[in-house]
Amino acid sequence: MNNAAVAFLIATVVSLLIGHKTIALLASLKVRQTISEDVPERHREKQGTPTMGGLIILVGAAAGAAAVWVSHAKILAVALLTLAFAALGFIDDYLIASRGKSLGLKARHKLLGQFLIAIVFVWWLHINRTPATTVVHLWGNTDVHLGWAYYPLAVLLIVWISNAFNLADGLDGLVAGLTTIIALTLGALVVLSAESGLTILAWALAGGCVGFLWYNANPARIFMGDTGSLALGAATAGIAIAGKRELLYILIALVIVIEGLSVMIQVASFKLTGKRVFKMTPIHHHFELMGWPEQKIVVRFWLVSGLIAFTVLAGMGMFRIWH
Repeated sequence: MNNAAVAFLIATVVSLLIGHKTIALLASLKVRQTISEDVPERHREKQGTPTMGGLIILVGAAAGAAAVWVSHAKILAVALLTLAFAALGFIDDYLIASRGKSLGLKARHKLLGQFLIAIVFVWWLHINRTPATTVVHLWGNTDVHLGWAYYPLAVLLIVWISNAFNLADGLDGLVAGLTTIIALTLGALVVLSAESGLTILAWALAGGCVGFLWYNANPARIFMGDTGSLALGAATAGIAIAGKRELLYILIALVIVIEGLSVMIQVASFKLTGKRVFKMTPIHHHFELMGWPEQKIVVRFWLVSGLIAFTVLAGMGMFRIWH
């Protein structure tokens, strides 16, 4: 855990140090956010804010992880998965910025890219597998052997959760704060696995997010964009899969999972009944239209996520282990 703590601190400091100049550079290159029409009216004032801030997180995380790098094939595989999703998000952000419209990659092209990357990652896990690759650990010592069904489910988890992170990234500081909680908790959970380097990677991502939050907190000076949100979703899912903490990951990422589900529920309800369940989705916009200030929604979502993380860690007996 000591190396992971060092990675966290280095990532935080590096992202803090490079943030100001990165914002200035992106602004000079006119890499600015185009606000969608499908958001509450008060978001219009954010038009023109620099985007692609995920680069700050990734550079900080890379510096932190590299400083205490533990050489292991699974860690490298997760790192490459993260970079591949970041590259896909970067292309999307670039197209939106260059066109001046909220139109980047077509949805089918983005999904195709996500599925291809996730399939390569999961296929790599298969060909380098240990007997426990297709086993899902439940609470306690209970395991479920899924066999070949595990692989498509793992692919779907990566693709779905990366898009859920992307959907949740609609309020200043929301996803960066949630990712910090998720990554720190996930790092603590995978520390018991043989690949302790996964903890280093998780905590380095958390540190990158903390440094980024300095600039992304309301009112945000920069947005992470798809470059950040897609990468963070894929990275945390990849760590959970490689560290065999898939179901616990879904629990600790529950706030973001609900953000994604709210969109699915809204679309299904409208197509089937012509009625909407929520005022607007993702669900954070529903609370905005109920009159909640943006900062209150963000902090409350953080608090809920933190309470879930605490409960999961307590249930796993992590506090006794650390003691």
